[in-house]
Amino acid sequence: MTEHPPPQRPYRRLSRRDLLGYWWTVPVVGTLGTFGWLGLRAERILGSKEAPGDPDFQMTEPAPITEIATLPEVWDSLEFSYEGTPAIVLRLPEAVSGGLSDGAAHFAAFSRLCTHLQCPVVVVRDPEVLALAYNYRAQDNDHPQLGCPCHYSVFDPLRAGAAVFGQATRPLSRIALEQRGTTLWAVGLET
Repeated sequence: MTEHPPPQRPYRRLSRRDLLGYWWTVPVVGTLGTFGWLGLRAERILGSKEAPGDPDFQMTEPAPITEIATLPEVWDSLEFSYEGTPAIVLRLPEAVSGGLSDGAAHFAAFSRLCTHLQCPVVVVRDPEVLALAYNYRAQDNDHPQLGCPCHYSVFDPLRAGAAVFGQATRPLSRIALEQRGTTLWAVGLET
């Protein structure tokens, strides 16, 4: 018996005309992929933000922050360090979850480490700076926000440090405050 080679399929050679006929798929697929990626990015920047829940403080060694008299006006702030974490305390116009209230005086303290890539956040007092530099304009408020200058995430101190815009999806960690006499103390850190 002689072995026969397997039958060969006819080879169809693509002409330039045939190749150009398929060439239109490259920009179409690229465009669809780009718009899909942009949609995912927009959803991350504008939505999918975790709301801060009830504070879950890990109580640590208490440390004095400042005298209350050094924060006499609403939106006064002071940067400090607690347990090796850069932090900021703000005097707010209203009470917030995880903050401290003493009569008409309301305070809240947050870690200054952005929850996106740990860059230090700063207080952005001018809404026009938020609009131009951070590309964020709050529709319902005109109060200062905490902004990350690295990737332009914005956190709202009146919403317990919630991430409201940008790459960050988690709220800033809160710091437990306690008043001892006329001094504000940091007594715990949210994990």
